[in-house]
Amino acid sequence: MSGPRASGVFTALRTQLQGAATEFAGGPDALEGILLGMVDDVDRAVREPLEIFPVCHHSPASALAMARRLREKQPKVVYLELCEDMAPLLTELRNCRLPVAVQAFAGDIDGFPQEWAPLSVVAPITEASAEYQAIAYALDTPGVELVLVDRSSDHVFQWNDTAQPDDASAGAEEAPKSEEAALHGEAVGVEIGDLRPRFAELEEHLLRHGKVRHWSEWWHQYVEVPLGDSDHDTYRQVMFLIGSLFRRLAPGDGDRVRVDEDRERYMWTRMREHMAATGTDPEECLYVCGAFHAASRVEGFGVDGRSGSFTISPRTATTWQYGLIPSSHAAIEAQFGLAPGSVSIAATQWQKSLKRTRVRPYRLEGQAGARTSRAKKALPAAAPAAPQPATDRLSGFLQQPPVLDGLDEAELLGWSVDIVRAARRNGYLASTADAIAVFETSILLAGMRDRARPTPYDFQDAAVTCIEKDRVPGRRDVRRLVEIMMGGDRIGQVGYEALPPLARDVYDRLEPLGLKLQQRGVQRALLDIAGRPELAACSDVLWMLRRLMPAAAARPIMGERRLGERSIQESWDLALGTHQRALIELGYEGVSIEQVLEQRLRREAYGPRATTAGVLAAVEDALLYLRSGRLADELGTHALKVLSAERTVDGAPEVLRRARTLLAYYRTSRPELPAWIESFVKAGYAHYCTLLPTAFRDEDATVGQVAAMLGFLFSMESLALSLGCDRTQLELAVAQSHPEDPSKTALLWAAQVQLGTLSRAELRDRCDALLDNPLVVPSYPRYLNGFVHALEPVPGLADVVVEAVSKAFGRLPDTVLLPWLPLLITTLRKGAADLASLLIREAGRVFPGRLPALDTWVPPWRMPQLEDPFAASRSRHTATAAIPAPRGATLLAAHPAACDAVAELLGCEDGWQQHGPSALPPGGAGAALLAAYPAACDAVAGLLGCDGDWGTVAGPFPSGATLVGRRPATSQSLEALLARP
Repeated sequence: MSGPRASGVFTALRTQLQGAATEFAGGPDALEGILLGMVDDVDRAVREPLEIFPVCHHSPASALAMARRLREKQPKVVYLELCEDMAPLLTELRNCRLPVAVQAFAGDIDGFPQEWAPLSVVAPITEASAEYQAIAYALDTPGVELVLVDRSSDHVFQWNDTAQPDDASAGAEEAPKSEEAALHGEAVGVEIGDLRPRFAELEEHLLRHGKVRHWSEWWHQYVEVPLGDSDHDTYRQVMFLIGSLFRRLAPGDGDRVRVDEDRERYMWTRMREHMAATGTDPEECLYVCGAFHAASRVEGFGVDGRSGSFTISPRTATTWQYGLIPSSHAAIEAQFGLAPGSVSIAATQWQKSLKRTRVRPYRLEGQAGARTSRAKKALPAAAPAAPQPATDRLSGFLQQPPVLDGLDEAELLGWSVDIVRAARRNGYLASTADAIAVFETSILLAGMRDRARPTPYDFQDAAVTCIEKDRVPGRRDVRRLVEIMMGGDRIGQVGYEALPPLARDVYDRLEPLGLKLQQRGVQRALLDIAGRPELAACSDVLWMLRRLMPAAAARPIMGERRLGERSIQESWDLALGTHQRALIELGYEGVSIEQVLEQRLRREAYGPRATTAGVLAAVEDALLYLRSGRLADELGTHALKVLSAERTVDGAPEVLRRARTLLAYYRTSRPELPAWIESFVKAGYAHYCTLLPTAFRDEDATVGQVAAMLGFLFSMESLALSLGCDRTQLELAVAQSHPEDPSKTALLWAAQVQLGTLSRAELRDRCDALLDNPLVVPSYPRYLNGFVHALEPVPGLADVVVEAVSKAFGRLPDTVLLPWLPLLITTLRKGAADLASLLIREAGRVFPGRLPALDTWVPPWRMPQLEDPFAASRSRHTATAAIPAPRGATLLAAHPAACDAVAELLGCEDGWQQHGPSALPPGGAGAALLAAYPAACDAVAGLLGCDGDWGTVAGPFPSGATLVGRRPATSQSLEALLARP
């Protein structure tokens, strides 16, 4: 911008730089253009009618210069480089303890890719920052207007195609990984005054010649200290020069340059629109922006810039939520790539500068720690002062020698003593000699780095060298101890009045606990629900917070919540103050935690990646936390659609577990099952029968998943058959299954035993054949794995599995047994660890409990097999002669209480009748009893659905078989029941 528009203020500086460029470069070239262009940028910014105040974020020198200038100029309008849609939140800063961050949050997005969700933009604010001084001045001074002019949160993502922070430094010097460093989450950071070289070679050159380790130390040594006591004009021109230098030496990243220039056009457009609408004089305004943007060369720069050259695009349909979240020094350092401890050191430097210069900073009224001020006074209506002509302050500043601060021995000695004391508390073997060593080493390092007074960074290096030695025995290293000693990691807090309605509602509902939940740290809450029933509501809130927030925010120590069960006492570890950001972000999703939980359950159930197990889990949570039968029925109905659309069996184990849990809950808590769960059982029965043959052959389907399918079919079979399903479908599915894997083959055999197509004797013979075949013995552990998984659908096979394992250990020689023994153990532990207890219990029942009995113990499988006592009853032709009549009568007389219970259940109240031996028909005591109580037989016939009448048999009742013959329908129904396996 040199030429006609350039003023003569910096003519002498231009001449010197031109001569220097000619001398060092051997003639006019690019170096001369860069140096003279920097002077032109400074000249242009200084001559702008609207005063530009360049700042660097979290810079004590910028904050000090801002406080001075605000008291001198008393502007009526303050334009601030901050997202314009965050303006309503700034008044809530007075209810917070800094540092905090202003956040814009969008959970449901419209106009951006769904994989970006949720969108979050934060702007951290600390007390030692120039923007906070401007905010406090504008909000607490009557007649002053604060206008945010930067792009909106929506435009942050519109202009950033990769959804990555464009204002954060790409090269973080050291990323802290503490809990405090994650307070901002994954938010995109927006800050004022991002001053860091984007040219890697330039930054490396500055660090090497400045004899410093990182950029924060270079800025402290060469900018903060020299500008700390400078006047306003010198501060502005130096910051303009630094911003121009970094801008002109930035690499050619087209996207980033485009975003920077669009931001500058956006801000100048907004300022011109505001001044045109309000008629504000530019002389009464102050524009606070980063030094990088202050040295702008866009065509829309200045109040006289070309209007209409930039069109602001409309916002998308995304709904943004706004709030304040707690921040910390570590979070700011982690997000913007600053050195660990640099923000804490800047805060300490800010307090020291205030004491040295006696500048009175601005603080919001009512803020934590703020002093009570006098009544507010309006600005005096004084005539505008004539603007002072600009003068060249750069030449003098660049030519003056560095100011060497004298050594403050008392301060350095205090630091040395304090760090040794802190090191001893953290397990280091530090002594007075180490304090002396740290003191001397700090002076030595400062001298090697050409400074007379050691900086906090010199002291930190000296402490690490002299105390830490070769290892870190304590919980913290020495570098972290120095950061804590220099001011520590201050963590902000959002006040109650600034919280969203949901967070305030949570604190109000947990008030009966009597804890200070807004404080950081873990607090123990004891809930005696039986003694204090009002605490049951607090328990409900805590369990919902457990479901919605990070695990450490609300952690149950004693007590649990299951369907159909309620705890009478609970104990919790609560850290809501530590996880205040997560609680605040819940407030962006709804006005109550019940609403947020219901919305999340719906999203999980209706999402594109929803599974049947996930939908059933949502149903369980709806009953468990919300006690909402309406929502549970709606989600359960949706589970039917998801189940019918699934073509794999990956979620079968989880579906089985949750279906059993829900079915047990409904059976014990409701008089009848909901319609959706009956439909789910029917649909699941048909669905898994259809997939069963394919799952047996599919190599991707594990034996546990197939076992879970069989478990669903067998455990839900009685309910499914009562609802109209056909058992033939299951029998055909098993008959069509032909697995090749040994584990699935054993599982198929177990299913055939359950269906009755394979007897236990045949199953034992097959297991013996496997052990007799030397080619199959190496894969025998896989067969055992299948048998163990078969205990899920067929738990009655536990004795067969114990027998199979015992035979293997008893028959196989050590040369064969030992090689596959590790495979057996690892296979069972990996695939069936939860079923091991069933095997152990069965083994404990089979094997002797004492060692002496082992010598005479005979395994059950070596004993002669007894005849099945129910075999006769399973045959139609032998059912009428199963039990002789006299034996049945004797059993009834021996156990009258059982007969009384059955009679009471059937509604028979006649009581027992006394009969002598002569009263009984010959050979038919049981038949006489049934004949004496026909109402009982009629009731049993009614239960079985038999409507036939009593038959007529001539003569006395000779036996029970004759009586059965007189009620043939009853006999056939009982026979059908006994025929079931």
